[in-house]
Amino acid sequence: MDTSVFYCEKKKFLTVVGPFNRKSLKLKLKLLINEKKKILKVSSIPFFSVSNSEKKKLKTLRGTIVSLIKQILIETSTLILQKLKLHGMGYRVFFAENLKENALVFKLGYSHSVFFKLSSGLLASCFSRTQFSIFGTSYQDVTQLAAFIRSTRTPEPYKGKGVLYENEKVTLKEGKKV
Repeated sequence: MDTSVFYCEKKKFLTVVGPFNRKSLKLKLKLLINEKKKILKVSSIPFFSVSNSEKKKLKTLRGTIVSLIKQILIETSTLILQKLKLHGMGYRVFFAENLKENALVFKLGYSHSVFFKLSSGLLASCFSRTQFSIFGTSYQDVTQLAAFIRSTRTPEPYKGKGVLYENEKVTLKEGKKV
């Protein structure tokens, strides 16, 4: 994948351009770039003057900036995918045919169907009536929508029915003994 990284030390900006997206990040610490080895290093040298009490916080800030840079590199170069499955009698998912928008329709044991309209940056695909996936370029949007769909019918601990992530296992509780 062709991903380009642009760094402006004067404006304190890091811009990453990839095949799927273009994202920028305002930095508080300086970056050290080795062009031969293609390595980015986040230094503990701030752009601004720091008091002694704030120097202790630089280590946590450095870790945060490293994780943000990793997230931006992943978001610009790959598609983020979240797979979900429905577990329960009569639980189904399908695309809404009557609506013009890209929407998913869920039958989750309620007296009504539950509709989810997908935002412009997200797409969905249904593998079967009980398995579907959500994908897009923003990690935040994909995981937030997946969590919101899961919250409509969280897995209950006695039978395990509900909306689950693909690799999630529900530990079942023992029911009442008669």
